Amino acid sequence: MVNVFSRDEIGLRLERLRGRLHEQSVGGALFVYPTDIFYFSGTRQNSALWIPAAGEPVLLVRKSFKRAATESLISDTRPFPSSKELPAIFGTGIRSIGLTMDVMPAQHVGFYSGLLPGLDFVDISQINRELRSVKSEMEQECLRQSGRKFSEIFSEIPHVFKPGMREVDLAAEFEYLLRREGNAPIVRMRAFGQDIVGIVSSGEAASGSGCFDGPVSGRGVRNNAPFGASTAYIKPNTPILIDYPGIFSGYIADMTRMFVVGELEPMLKDAFDTAIRVQDWLADNLIPGNICEDLYYGALRIAEESGLGEYFMGVPGENAKFVGHGVGLELDEFPVLAKSFKHKLQEGNVIALEPKFVFPGKGAVGIENTWLVTGAGSEKLTPLSDEIVYL
Repeated sequence: MVNVFSRDEIGLRLERLRGRLHEQSVGGALFVYPTDIFYFSGTRQNSALWIPAAGEPVLLVRKSFKRAATESLISDTRPFPSSKELPAIFGTGIRSIGLTMDVMPAQHVGFYSGLLPGLDFVDISQINRELRSVKSEMEQECLRQSGRKFSEIFSEIPHVFKPGMREVDLAAEFEYLLRREGNAPIVRMRAFGQDIVGIVSSGEAASGSGCFDGPVSGRGVRNNAPFGASTAYIKPNTPILIDYPGIFSGYIADMTRMFVVGELEPMLKDAFDTAIRVQDWLADNLIPGNICEDLYYGALRIAEESGLGEYFMGVPGENAKFVGHGVGLELDEFPVLAKSFKHKLQEGNVIALEPKFVFPGKGAVGIENTWLVTGAGSEKLTPLSDEIVYL
């Protein structure tokens, strides 16, 4: 397998992390979460990665060491030691170790704190997520590749749709296209319990409540997986919303497009047009220095002025309090255009903008594209027409 990273790329990431560790007087960072290990090492094998604030990192591999040895860009890659030998890895003089406690299980925290008594374990989740939110030129190009490829496959949907399909039938055809072209089968998210592959949902099935932390969940096929496509038949003159991530370079491009067999009623068309206006306003304001929360409230204001605030970003009463989210190796990265998220946008942020409206009993309409924040304005990374597709 070709590694999408280089030693120079990994070196820059390590340098940025060490700088933040020094600022916080943290002796080093210990990563056990696979995506974080991949980001800093180039391999996703079952491992633990120790990155001291001063000194060379060590990758400790449980399985498979043979594969990690060929993939890892960490010079000191070795088998995971015994519990008796493990403390020596951290050396002497270390007083604190940073952990990503947003994802690290308590059992793992207990394991390391038991082996290393007297050390302080501090949460560096915020540091890690902020570092990863600014994409390098290499990452930006990976995201462009995913966006272009994903747009090509989305454009094939009219060719695989057949009258009389159920939601799951259309989802199966679309997912076949994705897998055949090399799309990664797993969508990674940091949020606990937020599993999803993608959504094909139409009419009433798209307008119900759901556990997924987004504006549209879909009904799903069973209560143990209550999201995504259902067995409902796709009816004429109802909105068909398809929302999927495309992962063709290791990095996620997130898209939503609308389809219909026949025509949409005027109210739904007007809501879709409002979603486009919201997206375009947001895209114009993806400028370094702008506050994420301010952009969320600006989008909400447009929805309210259009008389659609009640339906913005979800079922009335269960509305999501965001309108855009960072994407990269994971689907839910920083920054988030959300209530109470007061971070400033930075050049190199990549954000999926997804203004949507949900109408009980009628369905959901909206749009989603992935955008890069640059010094010269936003760049759309999913270059497919935003228009409703009539099947």
